[in-house]
Amino acid sequence: MAEQEKKKRTLEPWQKAERSIFSTYRSRLWTPFINAIKQYELISPGDKIAVCISGGKDSMLMAKLMQMLSRISDFPFELVYLVMDPGYNEINRAKIESNAALLNIPITIFETNVFEVANSADRYPCYLCARMRRGHLYKKAQDLGCNKIALGHHLNDVIETVVMGMFYSSQIQTMPPKLHSQNFSGMELIRPMYCIKEADIIAWKNYNDLEFIQCACRFTENCTMCDNGGGGSKRQEIKTLIKRLKKDNPLIEESLFNSVHNVTLNSFPGYKIGKEKHSFLEEYQP
Repeated sequence: MAEQEKKKRTLEPWQKAERSIFSTYRSRLWTPFINAIKQYELISPGDKIAVCISGGKDSMLMAKLMQMLSRISDFPFELVYLVMDPGYNEINRAKIESNAALLNIPITIFETNVFEVANSADRYPCYLCARMRRGHLYKKAQDLGCNKIALGHHLNDVIETVVMGMFYSSQIQTMPPKLHSQNFSGMELIRPMYCIKEADIIAWKNYNDLEFIQCACRFTENCTMCDNGGGGSKRQEIKTLIKRLKKDNPLIEESLFNSVHNVTLNSFPGYKIGKEKHSFLEEYQP
């Protein structure tokens, strides 16, 4: 009898992962996830959303969060768990499939030649790869009848983009919680993990003994130029900088994140709306 009771109490890996989201990491994962959905109005009744899974920790957690929300939502919406294979090696492809099964996420996989094309480019292969991947995801999602795609960008992606833009592109910009596609009519991109910190994603992963793929780029097998954790990327430099500054200011992530919600536009000497540049002189009174 005791053995039977023990078996009843044993959770499947996906059940353990879900329970930890609702309990141990409720305030760090579930609450900011729900806050983002509501604050930025990311999901509407009748939406059909392609949850885009790359196989890393961020997109796999996003898929699980979206799946859990769909079960308890006050209004109906549909999800497709979409995996684009840009040319993964056999090990990474198998890892994505096994993790999806482990987390009880029913993925739809389609194949492309993105890595092959991008890796043969003479200039800016990473930029080309990113654009091609985004385009393929939009197209496949649209073909499946979706009106939105969901990507797994988190709070640290948001603030790192701000600092990277200032340091290396001479502009202040970041990634918005949602935006309309310029090339695919009627399609919208949403970022449900906009308010979740990367450290909390890693903590959840470790708590559940989960292992996800890191950088799967064929162009740099050792990931030295990849934004997903390599040592040579500009994003990694910014991660290291923010981590160092956090030692003196534990709230620096919150400060950077809140700053993009509190832009004082009339204090800027210049700004852009789309491609149109404006100067403070347009409104300045002598």
